[in-house]
Amino acid sequence: MEWYTLVFLLIDMRSFSSLWYWIALAVLWSSVSHWVMGVPFDLITRARRQDAEAVEDLTVLARINARRMLYISRRGGMWVIGFVCFVLTVLGMLAGLYRVEFAQAVLLMAGPMVLIGYLTLRLALRVEAEAPAGAALVRLMMRHRFVTQLIGMIAIFVTALFGMYHNIT
Repeated sequence: MEWYTLVFLLIDMRSFSSLWYWIALAVLWSSVSHWVMGVPFDLITRARRQDAEAVEDLTVLARINARRMLYISRRGGMWVIGFVCFVLTVLGMLAGLYRVEFAQAVLLMAGPMVLIGYLTLRLALRVEAEAPAGAALVRLMMRHRFVTQLIGMIAIFVTALFGMYHNIT
């Protein structure tokens, strides 16, 4: 047996019936909801408890990550948007017209990530413009995490429904 045949047997390319896909989906949403604009949630939680050192760390880390994201978006934002639109269009065509299961699975993961990316960029703009600190920054980060988790729950629900429908048919 050749190596690529062995790899495809180990990692089943039928995405919705593969345990690996569901593990990857869970890890993706777990990671996205843990890292709020590049800041770990445990730091936000400590800052929420009025730990002065954690509040300072949160403020510094949030501003650093906001500047980093905005620098990337201002320098190469159009290229990134063009590339993301191209990839989503290709995935959409493969998933919708040609019914490629792998493309459907990746589209159900990547689609909501575009929305999360947009919301994170908006948060970065707000952090740069308003320069919130302390409780105001914690409130912004917690609201962003809540919206991210809400989008994640809806995305996982839709993916599960589509996956079950796909496996049944």
